[in-house]
Amino acid sequence: MGSGQVTSWQGKNITVAGLGVSGISAARALAGLGASVTVVDGGDSEGHRARAAELGELGISVRLADAETLPKGTDLVVTSPGWKPDSPLFAAAAEAGVEVVGDVEIAWQLRGPDAAPWLAITGTNGKTTTTQMLASILKAAGLKTAAVGNIGTPIIDVVLGEEKYDVLAVELSSYQLHWAPSLRAHSAAVLNLAPDHLDWHGSMEAYAADKGRIYEGNTVACVYNVADPATEALVALADVEEGCRAIGFTLGAPGPSMLGVVDGILVDRAFVENRQKNAQELAEVKDVNPPAPHNIANALAAAALARAFGVAPRAVRDGLRDFRPDAHRVAYVDEVAGVTYIDDSKATNTHAAEASLAAFEPVVWIAGGLAKGATFDELVQKSAKRLRGAVLIGADRALIAEALARHAPEVPVVDLERTDTGAMLAAVREAARLAEPGDTVLLAPACASMDMFANYNKRGDAFADAVRELAAEGA
Repeated sequence: MGSGQVTSWQGKNITVAGLGVSGISAARALAGLGASVTVVDGGDSEGHRARAAELGELGISVRLADAETLPKGTDLVVTSPGWKPDSPLFAAAAEAGVEVVGDVEIAWQLRGPDAAPWLAITGTNGKTTTTQMLASILKAAGLKTAAVGNIGTPIIDVVLGEEKYDVLAVELSSYQLHWAPSLRAHSAAVLNLAPDHLDWHGSMEAYAADKGRIYEGNTVACVYNVADPATEALVALADVEEGCRAIGFTLGAPGPSMLGVVDGILVDRAFVENRQKNAQELAEVKDVNPPAPHNIANALAAAALARAFGVAPRAVRDGLRDFRPDAHRVAYVDEVAGVTYIDDSKATNTHAAEASLAAFEPVVWIAGGLAKGATFDELVQKSAKRLRGAVLIGADRALIAEALARHAPEVPVVDLERTDTGAMLAAVREAARLAEPGDTVLLAPACASMDMFANYNKRGDAFADAVRELAAEGA
């Protein structure tokens, strides 16, 4: 079929890979447009069968416990984001000459002629926060918007819904971008690049290339991180519309065509007249919540995209003031015996943990979990001087312990073998023992959570519960 716009879905045989939220959304939408839809999934639990029964009532076929065989007559495969490119189903599709796309691609193709433009955001870390900040700024400007994509309501449901939007703030993962060949955003940002999901992409080069797809066809601005030259390199490689500009953001003083920080003020030297000489004040650093360096960078990226869409400076300030970050993102939990406890369970990779550690000093660091192929030497080298101590948990904690031994041998380390429900309380108690008044105990695991917890939210909740128990013991 090719990746061009599909004019009619009537009678098309579509195979949807995955019975998760995005797969169900795609299956329902395409069946509603007249396609013959089959959903395939390797699972066969009670939950899988219940979801299959619901779809069956809509005339959608579901094949459980077989995610490898391509249904006969398939015209197009629509995949859920997490399915790896080397999955047997996709190999069968390639052999049959059948294209594979994702739910974001389908959403893009289903947009009507008067559809809201997309302001798109990707990056290894900070995507969700920046997308929510952008939505808050757009709302402060009086625009009808929503934060969608890799967060919130499935993007297909938003595109086909009755509610009409002026503009959408769209978070996109590298997985989603890999499967979205025809996506063309109004403006887009790559916040940063660091090794992540390499088991899925196969190499750092392939991961970066998928992130860079977000810039293809941009019409107004390609926003990049001045401190991360790899993001600017992706802009240079992109095929954009005539007149589209490269816009940098920096925590330092901005040059022309950049946003940055001067004397505690977020300023714009990109979307102003005579940008060689002029700068527009947008907000104060204290308007950013929390005002940690990596979060100020997020705010600048969100402001750049909003300004690219024509939003006034005051709305940037008001939107940043109104924004409240999600739980488990550099979240203050409590102060116990003069020690501050911070939950950044969302720091699931080394790049995120590095940003989190850079915001505090001295730190007793709680880290560990599933490393996903990551190494920790660079993280420890950069953060060693901030560490009062470290408490390590989880399946791959030995990798962090080895990096600490190599690059911060003077830092005391507690290695917790236990993985039971009381492990986090034990970790918090050990951290409290190492900490001194004025220190911060920081949960920034640099690892995924699934070895011990259902997700990073549950890990963060366990940390907060443990801190509260610690506080109660000292009361």
